[in-house]
Amino acid sequence: MRIAVATILLLLTATACGTTPSSTTAESTPESPAATTAATIQTTAPAATTTAAPAPATKTCTVPNVVGLVHQTAQDTIQKAGLFLLAEEDASGQGRLLINDRNWKTTKQNVAAGTVVDCNTKILLSAEKID
Repeated sequence: MRIAVATILLLLTATACGTTPSSTTAESTPESPAATTAATIQTTAPAATTTAAPAPATKTCTVPNVVGLVHQTAQDTIQKAGLFLLAEEDASGQGRLLINDRNWKTTKQNVAAGTVVDCNTKILLSAEKID
């Protein structure tokens, strides 16, 4: 009798922990003379049901026109439109870094103004140093 109770407790514990043994056998022992035959309990895990969640809608942003603006103002304007993935380059081809953005004027943007894009789109701004 003790083994049968122990077997049931083992199955309940295994089920609660997320594991389901395919079968458990209780054998007779000197402690339980009444259990003269082996008792086998089989359990079957219920089939898992999964449902696919709908894909989230992509957030879109409209690219503003920033050509002709001081580079710092151009960056601020692009970010206000919800576009935060920005890159910048020296339009002269000299490869200079735009360290003080207020000393540069934006001359070109790689995505045309008014274009509706995914808000995670990378925007490249080209700028020339103001003399």
